[in-house]
Amino acid sequence: MVRHPLWSDEYWLLLMQLYLRKPVGLKPLYSQALVSLALELHIPPQYLHTQMFRLRQLDTPLIQQLWDKYSHRPKRLQHEAELLRRMNGFGQPEEFYQGVAVNESWEKDFKPIPGTVFTPVKLVMVLDLYFRLTPITMVPETPEIIELGRVIHATPAAICQAMEVFQGLDPYLSREAVADSPLAAPCQALWQRFGNDGPEPLAIFAAQVKDYFL
Repeated sequence: MVRHPLWSDEYWLLLMQLYLRKPVGLKPLYSQALVSLALELHIPPQYLHTQMFRLRQLDTPLIQQLWDKYSHRPKRLQHEAELLRRMNGFGQPEEFYQGVAVNESWEKDFKPIPGTVFTPVKLVMVLDLYFRLTPITMVPETPEIIELGRVIHATPAAICQAMEVFQGLDPYLSREAVADSPLAAPCQALWQRFGNDGPEPLAIFAAQVKDYFL
């Protein structure tokens, strides 16, 4: 695997700390803890997930040394991880990554959309459900919408407002586009990303990111 330009071997400590968090083991790709670490390091979750798998496999002498040194010394591991996080510039991307090209495309999926209760990953969940419903059932009383609201912490009414924007983008409905909503541009971006590829890629991604809300 190609080494990520922002990866440092010091980060094995942070991954080990996460791996040992109960329930001990490999964490889901889009678990909230793994995504939070990815955002902290500006390294995609997919890369960290692969590194965590390597951590479990003990595939290098360095990883074996880390396990020998820290696996039964959680307080020492916590101390070293806290020292790493307190290092000058860590957690301050403007300074720490100065001069380094950082691709934030995946990070934007988890950042709030101004003026709304949504993030792009929440809208991914809404769009996935959108393709499973008919327009007449896109109302706050629909059980699937109520359940989705519980999962992503959004009201059924807000979900229906997002679905109304998606209806304006759906070529099969010939509805007037909703242009005055703060969701217009984010929904348009997601429609272009998923709307023309069939339901499977969207369904797979939605199933994966659901772990983020659990």
